[in-house]
Amino acid sequence: MKIYERYQRVLSYLAPIHGRQETELNYETPFQLLVAVVLSAQCTDKRVNLVTPALFADLPDAPTMAAAGEEVILSYIRSVSYPNSKARHLAAMSERLTNDFDGQVPQTLEALTSLPGVGRKTANVVLAVAFGQAALAVDTHVFRVSHRLGLVPRTATTPLKVEMALRRHIPTEDIAAAHYWLLLHGRYTCTALRPKCDTCGLSDLCRGPIQAKAK
Repeated sequence: MKIYERYQRVLSYLAPIHGRQETELNYETPFQLLVAVVLSAQCTDKRVNLVTPALFADLPDAPTMAAAGEEVILSYIRSVSYPNSKARHLAAMSERLTNDFDGQVPQTLEALTSLPGVGRKTANVVLAVAFGQAALAVDTHVFRVSHRLGLVPRTATTPLKVEMALRRHIPTEDIAAAHYWLLLHGRYTCTALRPKCDTCGLSDLCRGPIQAKAK
């Protein structure tokens, strides 16, 4: 099967299942989305969504969160993974946004990744979801599914290499949505352990349960 045929098959299968869904995180503003994505690192969206209502009710924007400081932020997010480091990052990030960006979330990859605690994956999620840009975030699910379905070469051993490989073959208008199609397929069907191959319409394309993870 040619690579363009493989992409066509995968995208045409996943698109009707997941539609244009963007994220399972709850948020109202670009800042709140940024905070939620930072909190979601190595943590479930379900857990983050339990934490953010109270956090956003009291600390809804960058100036307010910056003024509150690390210890106050920590008091809201203790139940997420790595709460101490995330509280530190959120405090520093909010301060930087307040001082250098007038409290607004920037709309470029370079500016976003200059913020404390914000890597390429987080920045790409914000660019795609909050600002509608053709950005593609590669998390552990996207990394795993892309390899298993043969969408990327085995030499694509880093998230950046996977991102670049996917971008070469996914139509620009589908790039942002394709991140969630692959992510949700990995989260609910093509799981790291005990993948549900018997219910997967793409099982004939699978190269096997590759356990590689994005770092």
